[in-house]
Amino acid sequence: MTLAVDISARAGGFALDAAFESAGRITALFGHSGAGKTTLVNLIAGLARPERGAIAIDGDTLVDTTRGVFVPAHRRRIGYVFQEGRLFPHLSVRRNLVYGRRFSTTKERWADFDTIVDLLGIASLLERQPAGLSGGEKQRVAIGRALLASPRLLLMDEPLASLDEARKADLLPYIERLRDEMRLPIVYVSHAIDEVARIADTMVLLVGGKVVANGPVSDILARADLRAHTGQQEASVVLTLRVGAPGPDPHLTTLEHPAGRFSVPRLDQAEGSEIRMRIRARDVALAVGDPGNLSIRNRLSATVTAIVEAEPPTVEVSLDAAGMPLIASITGEAVRALGLRVGQPVTALIKSSSFDRAAFGPAARPSDA
Repeated sequence: MTLAVDISARAGGFALDAAFESAGRITALFGHSGAGKTTLVNLIAGLARPERGAIAIDGDTLVDTTRGVFVPAHRRRIGYVFQEGRLFPHLSVRRNLVYGRRFSTTKERWADFDTIVDLLGIASLLERQPAGLSGGEKQRVAIGRALLASPRLLLMDEPLASLDEARKADLLPYIERLRDEMRLPIVYVSHAIDEVARIADTMVLLVGGKVVANGPVSDILARADLRAHTGQQEASVVLTLRVGAPGPDPHLTTLEHPAGRFSVPRLDQAEGSEIRMRIRARDVALAVGDPGNLSIRNRLSATVTAIVEAEPPTVEVSLDAAGMPLIASITGEAVRALGLRVGQPVTALIKSSSFDRAAFGPAARPSDA
């Protein structure tokens, strides 16, 4: 699915002027509060009208102000999950879910009730009332209601913002299952960079109502010029790695990298499965020559591709590790002491303790399209 947006709109004193195109499985709209993320998803959903421009899904025009086209929200076949579940308090979970079917015809309907209930793990909740549900349970039911409308696109406006860290960790795997098992394109609004790095493949960065960057998540996170807008203290990369055979320590999982192996805190993914992980530049150290017998066991062979000054006294060293990018944040003094130069072979060292289990997620499965 391709989503094409080129619109201008005003909401009070705020002006939005956004243009981007995405074919990603999960497209993250990212930006600080007030950047225009919710305004943009409301325009895509048809809950607001732009002053100028067009929106199309796979060439199907939803809005085109020059031609006078405006498809109303109920005819767009777009699901919407808000920050709060917004469930009907007087209806049971089952009846909340069934309500979603009102927004699709029999011919359009692809979502099976039992399949959605199983996917979201909400079978035990069906006869309960919303008032008795936790925040995470309410959001899963809200997602189920949106899916049972059989949408062609799902909008999720900061669905984890009202949840504590434990509930966020519980809900993220369900969103990953939507991405992988339902093959449903998702536009995901967030101001949490860790969420975006874990689940999204495409990122649209909004600043003051304008798109300042649009592309693969890893490319945007690696750009030093965007750091003030992404909220990172330093650059980072997102890698897709394969789970290796179990090692001698049951508390660690081995991940295969073309330039070496990682040992990370134990993950539940099966051997051979692929996972995504974010590596921050601050967690990468460099050695020239044999690093010797160190406690840091994650060692990747790499080549220096760029050396860029960052916030003093920091220098960011870009690396090529068997075709995969990596960035190390070290001091200028260390660069001089090691005699680093572009094209030089080095060993990248990454502590196992720098990885947080919550930062790992399954890699998106290849699209059938």
